[in-house]
Amino acid sequence: MTETIQKIIEVIRSNSSFLITTHEGPDGDAIGSSLALASFLRKLGKDVTVHYQDAVPDLYVFLPGADSVLPHIPDRHFDVSFVLDVGEKKRAGKEFCCFLRVTTTVNLDHHLSCENFADYNLIDTQAAATGILVYRIATAYGYTFDLDTALCIYTAVITDTGSFHYSNANREAFTVAGEMIESGINAWYVAEKLYENQPAKRLKLLSLCLPTLDFFKEGKAASVTVTSDMYAASGADAELTDGFVNYPRSIRGVEVALFFRQLEEKKFKVGFRSKGNVNVATFSAALGGGGHHNAAGCTVEGTLDEVKAQVYAIVERAL
Repeated sequence: MTETIQKIIEVIRSNSSFLITTHEGPDGDAIGSSLALASFLRKLGKDVTVHYQDAVPDLYVFLPGADSVLPHIPDRHFDVSFVLDVGEKKRAGKEFCCFLRVTTTVNLDHHLSCENFADYNLIDTQAAATGILVYRIATAYGYTFDLDTALCIYTAVITDTGSFHYSNANREAFTVAGEMIESGINAWYVAEKLYENQPAKRLKLLSLCLPTLDFFKEGKAASVTVTSDMYAASGADAELTDGFVNYPRSIRGVEVALFFRQLEEKKFKVGFRSKGNVNVATFSAALGGGGHHNAAGCTVEGTLDEVKAQVYAIVERAL
């Protein structure tokens, strides 16, 4: 691990232009880690471009550098591309996967199932967030964390640990968060932006979602669902469903929570969450997806009833 970090540091030192990207539908860790890396590299005087396949959700536009993220990759050459938190390369999006004008590729990730698709692969499933890996690289470089970089890393850590609720909230996660606070960030400012700043239409959507609560396997598993009709009725969109899966997971006796989110007429995104005793990454993998022990996801085609039946069967067998 240390050897790989030193090689990545040498890549940073010996190159000048960098392209950074992350997975589709970027979450707090994806955005926080990639913007932290961008901030770090820019402070070193590097030429940095950040590209996401999907736009930065409104929840994270407060992060430094969020306004500079590009929807398309410029038609030019880059010395190095950093791919963060994707699990598998295809999740970085078709445009990036087809982009060939890069000399060296670096993969930073902490997913349980992650492809070693890059020239340099820094993968640690014990890291609480990909933002932790950015922290390790910057620290090994001798970087003194400024407010912008610290804010992005702190956000990556706090979101991917569920505000330190999840089992991945290990000692390193608390240590890194503490160091970022010592760098000058205001923890309440971040908490307010993330948890006290939701639009009314999100609650309207939630009010339509919660009545779909469904228990199975003697109450050990539960699910909620959001359909296209609910989006239309509430005026909300998919990015406002972040965290909905935590409602069934919070129920006493529930070990596995599921969230079905409609993508098309016969296609659903399925999110899995565990309280820690069940590895939901195995469910996701069985359906062609990926993720972590406590959080995973996949896409399943069919009507809602068909998708539920298929997913429920896999979960019931495991439980």
